[in-house]
Amino acid sequence: MSKLDKEKVLADYTAAYKKAHGKAPSIEAKSGWYSVNGGKNVRLAQLAEEAESLAAGSVTAPAKKESKPKAAASKSAPKKATVKSSGKGGLTAKELWQQKLQQKSGRCRFPRGS
Repeated sequence: MSKLDKEKVLADYTAAYKKAHGKAPSIEAKSGWYSVNGGKNVRLAQLAEEAESLAAGSVTAPAKKESKPKAAASKSAPKKATVKSSGKGGLTAKELWQQKLQQKSGRCRFPRGS
């Protein structure tokens, strides 16, 4: 295993991230782990790998999800059963499982004690 220079890896990653995304990342370091923009904690070696892939042009950072209109849904999709909820907060766990098992086809048994 080769020794990685922390400053060099962080500088390379920052430069590659800036080039790919147009802004500098926020990198937080805590006891050997690095968090980029408040995301998942990764080790220095993983940052070095991501810097190489960002420099190569492939973006590994997760893109923000865009909301798509639901009008494209097919009309043949089965509708879910409506659940009547009381003012107390809805179904109990027992009632919910009974409902789920009744909707499934095949040999389903209720949980013990039902």
